Amino acid sequence: MPTSTSGPLGPPSVRPVTRLLLARAITVAARRAAEPGGIRFTERQLYYETCRVLRPTPPVLRRVAYSPAPPLRLSRFTEVLRGLDPDGLLPLPPGPAPTVGGPPREPDLHAYGLPRLLVCQDRAIAHMLLANHVHLEAACPVLSAADDLPLGPDTVAALERAGGTTVHVLHDASPAGVALPGRVREELGPVPGVRVASLGLVPRHVQALRLVSGRAPGPLPPSGPWPPGLRPAEVEWLAAGRFTEVAALPPARLLRAVLRLTRGPRPPRQSVWSDLRGLRTAGFMTWPDA
Repeated sequence: MPTSTSGPLGPPSVRPVTRLLLARAITVAARRAAEPGGIRFTERQLYYETCRVLRPTPPVLRRVAYSPAPPLRLSRFTEVLRGLDPDGLLPLPPGPAPTVGGPPREPDLHAYGLPRLLVCQDRAIAHMLLANHVHLEAACPVLSAADDLPLGPDTVAALERAGGTTVHVLHDASPAGVALPGRVREELGPVPGVRVASLGLVPRHVQALRLVSGRAPGPLPPSGPWPPGLRPAEVEWLAAGRFTEVAALPPARLLRAVLRLTRGPRPPRQSVWSDLRGLRTAGFMTWPDA
């Protein structure tokens, strides 16, 4: 089906029939992106969800690791989206993402230790995580690499004060993305007791999850040495100009992954008998003496 026509006075525009079909696909994608529980999502996340609506994964390919090209141009999606107002769509962040514990709201937060910290490569993803209260559920401040790196001296001191702190880095599967954890690690190198952990994405995640990937016009040189954890096939994938954004993950899956990885493993589930046994050591007022 043809998807565009060329006009003498402007760029190609979407034909009316195609516009109606894309508007319907965007509406369905917005409903899916908000499930469950009214998740807030970014415009780029809605674009990738629309790609999944237009080209669902056949059951026979659900166990095959691959990374397809997007079935819809971003420019056409943006043109159709201008006439829609889907529920749950976050506005574009006008400036730096509102970090947790900034001086205007919590001036004394840096007087305490920060046991964990999340740094996002994408400012819009940081904004989305904050809008869905991930920082509250995970007890983890969310920062944007574009706005908050290098880390301020107060934040570094709070990380050092906590001891055993983990700085999680959420990044794209791209040369700049895979280099971001190393960049954060170099900044925090002199700080004792602080560990930098990459949450991904890396190319093997992209292919295992069958996420849409783009391709740059030419090979993308790395900004530094490739991380040692990358496999040779992943290095070739990145060097060829392939990339995938974190926004390509379904919003619900992204939230679950970030919460699971930043909070760590859940404590063992308590039972009635374990609670009763624990009362014996809880204090003299909680268990009668024999």
